[in-house]
Amino acid sequence: MLLAPIGWLYGKIADARNALYDRGTLRSYDLGAKTISIGNITAGGTGKTPLVAYVAEILCGAGEKVCILTRGYGRESSGRVLVSDGEKILVEARTGGDEPTELARKLIGKAIVVADADRVAAAAWAKENFAVTAFVLDDAFQHRRARRDLEIVCVDATSPLSSGRMLPAGNLREPIKNLSRAHAIVVTRADLAVSAEDFVQSVRKLNPTAYVFLAEARFRALRTLDAFLSGTPAGAEQRLTPQTLSFCGLGNPKPFLRMLANEGTAITRQFRDHHRYTQADIQGIENAAREYQCDTLVTTAKDAVKLEGLDFEMPCLVAEMEVVLNDPDGFRELVLSA
Repeated sequence: MLLAPIGWLYGKIADARNALYDRGTLRSYDLGAKTISIGNITAGGTGKTPLVAYVAEILCGAGEKVCILTRGYGRESSGRVLVSDGEKILVEARTGGDEPTELARKLIGKAIVVADADRVAAAAWAKENFAVTAFVLDDAFQHRRARRDLEIVCVDATSPLSSGRMLPAGNLREPIKNLSRAHAIVVTRADLAVSAEDFVQSVRKLNPTAYVFLAEARFRALRTLDAFLSGTPAGAEQRLTPQTLSFCGLGNPKPFLRMLANEGTAITRQFRDHHRYTQADIQGIENAAREYQCDTLVTTAKDAVKLEGLDFEMPCLVAEMEVVLNDPDGFRELVLSA
């Protein structure tokens, strides 16, 4: 495979960098507050974002002043952006990033959200301006410059770990052996795996001491796009039907589409991860819906934050997801004791 040598080199560079942190040659900085990292060892969607929100809600419920620190991948801005001050959304998705904006909407009244590639500097700023007592680092397994009290890594049960190929030949961000750094491993989409127990056993071989939790994503709410963007309650109950066409731009859309299929919705239009929607895209989606005799659209919260200001002729619903763990009490205790 032509990309395999590049992947091999990428893995060696990742190992060398990790060794520098392990020896203390490269420094990790204490953020001055409880710090929990949630990340991936693979590229593409693993269902991490609902878990970030879940951890933030646990901390907020325990009386912590919570701040989510995220790089804000795919945003058109640079530098530091305050996506939410915890009470209101301050920027649109184009400026703050789609996932940070999604988190900010989900966590109004519960967490501040800051997008900044320099999470150490962002943490100092957030502590000074908001008296933060707990940080949640979004997508930070490889961001070792920020010291953390609890390292949680998400692995997707529907995506085998056996290939072991590094980017760009495979989807690993660093060699799979480095799962040994994790304090806890959350096996996401466990309900969609062929054998979740076999997958867990493969994870335990890589890290025998980590806490291992099984997670699945479920629909939390189904709201109209207008209600979602305005932050108003769902109102009348919304339902999916075979005449609903879905569209999304996700790193791994298969689990979302499987869930929709279970609800009787099977027709979809897919876009690249972090896709920026235009009015022409909406027209194309609605034309496809008419072609398939569909009368309603549905998308994800990650996609919905990028639809503000666009016009729809058809009703558009937003499927909001939540994470469900096999041991929620044990996970909560682990988070609070970090």
